[in-house]
Amino acid sequence: MHGLTNQDLTLLFLAIGLLLLAARVCGELAQRLGQPSVLGELIAGILLGPTVLGAVMPDLPQTIFPAEGPVAVALDGVTTLAIVLFLLVAGMEVDLSVIWRQGRTALTVSLAGVVLPFGIGFLAGLTQPVALGMSPESDRLTFAVFLATAFSISALPVIARTLLDLNLYRSDLGMVVVGAAVLNDLFGWIVFAIVLGMMGEADDAAFGVAGTIVLTLAFALGVLTVGRWAVHRALPWIQAHTSWPGGVIGFALTLALLGAAFTEWIGVHGVFGAFLVGVAVGDSSHLRERTRAIISQFISFIFAPLFFASIGVTLDFARHFDLSLCVAVFLLACLGKVIGCTLGARWSGMSPPEAWAIGFGMNARGAMEIILGLLALRNGLINERMFVALVVMAIGTSMISGPLMRRVLRLEKPLRLGDVLHPKGFVKPLEAAERMAAIRQLVEAISDGRTLVRERIDPIVLAREALMSTGVGNGLAVPHGRIDGLTSPVVAVGISEAGLDFNAPDGLPAHLVFLILTPPDDDGAQVKILADIARTFSDPARAAAATRTRSMTEFRALLKAATGSEGQ
Repeated sequence: MHGLTNQDLTLLFLAIGLLLLAARVCGELAQRLGQPSVLGELIAGILLGPTVLGAVMPDLPQTIFPAEGPVAVALDGVTTLAIVLFLLVAGMEVDLSVIWRQGRTALTVSLAGVVLPFGIGFLAGLTQPVALGMSPESDRLTFAVFLATAFSISALPVIARTLLDLNLYRSDLGMVVVGAAVLNDLFGWIVFAIVLGMMGEADDAAFGVAGTIVLTLAFALGVLTVGRWAVHRALPWIQAHTSWPGGVIGFALTLALLGAAFTEWIGVHGVFGAFLVGVAVGDSSHLRERTRAIISQFISFIFAPLFFASIGVTLDFARHFDLSLCVAVFLLACLGKVIGCTLGARWSGMSPPEAWAIGFGMNARGAMEIILGLLALRNGLINERMFVALVVMAIGTSMISGPLMRRVLRLEKPLRLGDVLHPKGFVKPLEAAERMAAIRQLVEAISDGRTLVRERIDPIVLAREALMSTGVGNGLAVPHGRIDGLTSPVVAVGISEAGLDFNAPDGLPAHLVFLILTPPDDDGAQVKILADIARTFSDPARAAAATRTRSMTEFRALLKAATGSEGQ
């Protein structure tokens, strides 16, 4: 049996250690500068690869990260495993129930945000394939479909991160963006799986091109129907009979690897199988947010940095950088996605600022675009110039998404929580034992029989809570409803000493519950209130102090002190 020698293992461990160290350091620096961590991880690889280190010491990158031999094969195996697991996490971010519950709005935004960029990408790829970086050996139609897919997809993990940073994730606007991005992700990866089946390599598979495409669609349909049901039934048993969280983590990773093995066998890259398994696992209501967060952190902090850093050590970005191609790809991608999603949001009745914010939010491509481009490069569909242009587009759209959303929503002008608190909206203690009853108790406290009618408000807020739980972590929950006849926002706050389960990402119970009621034409009010709540109670000590207040007067005094300290 031939295996890695002592020298090979030494080099392999050195390469992985250097990649992980550089990727984590650069990723942390990028986040501190307000940029996506994937940007820092890519830069780490560029620094260690032929682009930077190779320019100073030409032989060193090739020595540490060889392109051939057993170490190269082992590194390729590690990075392939990393990308498969990363797509598992991306799939787990997909909540199919959000699509159905959001209804027409998310569907319209998603369709408009797919049709326009898909059409632009397809026409551009069909008419200008050479200029846009098609590999000489590739088929023009296959390249056009790939480019259309690349322009159409969004990056759900990046979008979710942006919404969380802006305190928009649990807002109505955030739910529309997430629902539309879910559809985009599903569409993009299914179409790209078909693109992989159309490539020449599929002819070498056991089933040929047609068989691969049919099996791909059948696998997707099976996993998203029977597979989802089976996972949903299995999770409670696993949680009851195995240690937490190891049992669920092992179950999810096992299914992901089996799904990846199956799609590789039928002639499609394993990432597609892992992604669909992630959708099936993440869509189960039995998967706790805390468990989901542990799986995501485990993979995102270890495996994802290894993969993205490895891209930089295998490609000379300076040599293959083409400014005109980068600008063309960036502008075409932004044009289709932003205008398409904005028009879809306007057709659904959203205000111009919210519609533009949705367009800019959906424009973030992030890691999904890079993975898509890398697979196309490895399969010989595009050349290195086009891959670099796709990386620039992915990073650029992710960097501008948040600032542009902040600008169009005018989040720089905050709406203070103290300005919208209802005079009777302080409830202590919240006597309810579960979240729906707590919401009813808060609604009852501020009902006046005229504008704020309990029988009308209850169904609206409870239905929205069923759509997406509003626990945001750090002991906070923010249920919300848009109420006909209301002319200005109203907020009530309830304090639960025992804590209520609002299914928060950190797994902690909510002690402060803020019921936010806004007019139907919200125009960003809910977003601004959420931002102020997050800003005020991000300090655990302040949140704990708020739970000790005994009246609305004491609570307002605490808010006043918090505002004054922030000003100083």
